[in-house]
Amino acid sequence: MTLSTSLNPNLSSPTMSFPQSDSTRPFLAWQRISDWAAEHYRCRTFNKDEKIPARPGLLYLVQKGSVRLLGNAQTSATAKRSTSNTRMPLVASEEAFLGFVGAGQPFEVVAQPPFSLQSFAHVDQTTVIWLYWNDLETWPHFQKEVLDAFRRQHQRKMLWLSTLGQRRTIDRLLGFLTLLIDEHGEHCEQGYYLPFPLTHAQIGSAIGSTRVTVTRLMGKLRQAGMIQSYDENLICIPHGTGDWKIQR
Repeated sequence: MTLSTSLNPNLSSPTMSFPQSDSTRPFLAWQRISDWAAEHYRCRTFNKDEKIPARPGLLYLVQKGSVRLLGNAQTSATAKRSTSNTRMPLVASEEAFLGFVGAGQPFEVVAQPPFSLQSFAHVDQTTVIWLYWNDLETWPHFQKEVLDAFRRQHQRKMLWLSTLGQRRTIDRLLGFLTLLIDEHGEHCEQGYYLPFPLTHAQIGSAIGSTRVTVTRLMGKLRQAGMIQSYDENLICIPHGTGDWKIQR
């Protein structure tokens, strides 16, 4: 498994993967933006599961921690009858887990009725900076890196959609965990693990299943050696995991 990360382990602050040249100097760019955000009251630290009051049209940068994105939709249906059309009331769907945004990565929320997105701090001490898009004109190299990061996120979503299109729930589950750990995983002796917990209910909302089904299928994946537990409650994909077949 090949992992990619936006963090430079030799720096005390998260950085995007800028080209290393005198004109870009990613640490200085991040430091300047961090200082500017603090000076202009454009950063805030959140506790675990605290909602981030994100608004459409703004740009957000995760400086520290991890952000969890959720989506939901209010849908209506029109029941056609011979005499009249009866419109059903709007019904709020369950929230669906859409993924994580890690340190050093940007995100934004969109609001297009009947769909809406929300963001929450997934771990304690998650720090988020917010800017207007035209603020990036002050840091042109950083602006380019932000756009490149959104492009990579778009590519990841294509893989995500491909995974969710799998017919078997267990295939969607394993593909979902593989994509998450490929993007956010950290190395350990066994393989690579997701560095923050994820509940079975959250996984189920992401792959269109239930908590009970996810719990059962996670047990099957563990029995087959395709996933392991790391540090009690973290999910790990071990070295050498291949295209093994699992019977439902």
